[in-house]
Amino acid sequence: MTAPDSLAWAAYAWIPITIWAAACQTVRTGLQKQLKGRLSTNGASFTRFLYGMPLALLYLTAVVHFTGLSVPAPHWAFIGWLLVGATFQIFATNLLILALTLRNFVVGTAYSKTEAIQAAIFGLLLLGEAVSPGGIAAIILGTIGVMLISLKHADNKLHAFLLGWTERSALIGIASGGLFAISSVGFRAAALSLDTDNMPLAAGTTLAWATIYQTLVMACWLAWREKGQIGQVLAAWRPGIMVGIASAAGSAGWFTAMAMQVAAYVRMLGLVEMVFTFLMSYLVFRERPARAEIIGVMVLLVGIVLGLAVRK
Repeated sequence: MTAPDSLAWAAYAWIPITIWAAACQTVRTGLQKQLKGRLSTNGASFTRFLYGMPLALLYLTAVVHFTGLSVPAPHWAFIGWLLVGATFQIFATNLLILALTLRNFVVGTAYSKTEAIQAAIFGLLLLGEAVSPGGIAAIILGTIGVMLISLKHADNKLHAFLLGWTERSALIGIASGGLFAISSVGFRAAALSLDTDNMPLAAGTTLAWATIYQTLVMACWLAWREKGQIGQVLAAWRPGIMVGIASAAGSAGWFTAMAMQVAAYVRMLGLVEMVFTFLMSYLVFRERPARAEIIGVMVLLVGIVLGLAVRK
């Protein structure tokens, strides 16, 4: 591979990495929904961090081993952005798990995907990273596609599409998306602040520190406010390990992609998760897709293709 070819590959590497992360997130969300029946909201969220932390450290170790580079030293700017990203991710995860327990959890999950739009806003406000008009159009189009997919079980689809955002599950989903958006921007800023040009190393370092912090914070909270939950999380180690694997694999992908590309574009492509969910319901569970779902998937795919075409 020549130098120009290598540079071209690096410019596009965030795309397959993001798709991988979205696929892992699809699996993790399904597993966490099952855990919520056995654990509290905070307990189910803690599972992600506790069982994901060893794998996050293993990922960083592997990057260091194969690159021959040293782990970059943290500094105050890195710590500040890391705390923003990690703390907001905890609250966002809790809200998403809460949305999954509500009667209309599909709506809550769909509205959490407004994260892509909100990431564009927060990326501009916090980092000064503007998204092109074409990129904004692509993100809006993709979000509309997600909204259409969520209409499958709605009785009055027009009413649900126009006013569905007023439902409790939708408001929780929007709040979750906003917190995830701020978290994404925080993690990107943390990774970019490190003294290294190696994006996997920057992402791995950020991921490792974030999961350590999140595990400690959640453990202290559960020990203080929800006695017995830590024991239940440890008792559920079999599904917990699966959640940890999916979470660590997905987070490694998200962190790496967001170190390479503007968070809004990464989260826009991450909407492909809804396509994976659609295909799983059709191919695995043999559920007949509704017309709104099919149209939504098509609109979403058009938005994703447009976004990739006009990205920076």
